[in-house]
Amino acid sequence: MENYTETSTDFILLGLIPPSSLGLFLFSLTIPIFLMALAGNLCMVLLILLDTQLHTPMYFLLSQLSLTDLIYICTTVPKMASAFLFGNKSISFIGCGVQCYFFWNLAGSEGLILMSMSYDCYMAIFSPLHYPICMNRRVCVLMILGSWAVGAVNSCAHTVYVLHIPYCRSKTINHFFRHLPSMLTLACMDTRVYEHTVFISTTLFLVFPFLGILCFYGQVLDVYHMHSREGRKKAYSTCSAHLTVLTFYYAPFAYTYLHSKSFQFPEEDKVLAAFYIFLTPVLNHAIYSLRNKEVLGALRRVTKRIHSLKVYASFCPSTQVHVDAVICRH
Repeated sequence: MENYTETSTDFILLGLIPPSSLGLFLFSLTIPIFLMALAGNLCMVLLILLDTQLHTPMYFLLSQLSLTDLIYICTTVPKMASAFLFGNKSISFIGCGVQCYFFWNLAGSEGLILMSMSYDCYMAIFSPLHYPICMNRRVCVLMILGSWAVGAVNSCAHTVYVLHIPYCRSKTINHFFRHLPSMLTLACMDTRVYEHTVFISTTLFLVFPFLGILCFYGQVLDVYHMHSREGRKKAYSTCSAHLTVLTFYYAPFAYTYLHSKSFQFPEEDKVLAAFYIFLTPVLNHAIYSLRNKEVLGALRRVTKRIHSLKVYASFCPSTQVHVDAVICRH
């Protein structure tokens, strides 16, 4: 293990990628993945905002998922990249708390948003006549605000506790972000009670939503099973893709936080964390948007609109105010 000069308040993040030629190769792979997730989710949020045909409950929830993934990956990856490129592995005590808050908030909120999306799919198929009433704008806003609010409360509780733990051992965290199980190993107090709290929190925000999602998608598959072969094939293709992404997110997360810290292995935890930190934001974007014809159609419409406005502005530069007004109206 490398030696670092530690202050009384700073923590040291050892990182995910070793400082070697192999590490440089792995780093060259992670950065494109990060940029794909960043650009893809940002474009998805803007596309749903700009195209009025996507102003439906399904896409409103999808925009929130993309926003969550966008902030989620920005919470951890930039610090990891900075540590690898510039060797700045230290993170302040306050910075550690901020990262802890956003990580837990986004993780809890994303689990509830994913469950809301599966419920929306379930209602659209099982109650198409009542769907406009059951999934109106007010209900969608309440679902989103509820997901963010509950995630924030849960995150605040964990952050406050972590910031008040006395750390009397080495402050070197063998991870690439402020990983809660890795921090608990540095505490000089008995944390078994808090470990039970983490277990309960993980069960409420990950296990129960995942079981709910399985139930909703199971009902959807059961309905399509009675229809034509083409309908069954399309349903299985869609649901299997969604469930694959969900498994990549929920399984590593649940495994990491549901077992005792005495059975944790740092290298294993870092590999598992890479699944829900790097892969999930990319796969969510690919599965929920790139395979969707309505999203691709909206992308073409918005691209045409922007192109036509640019052409109009190039011929009439003195009417830029009017162009801005047109953009605002659309």
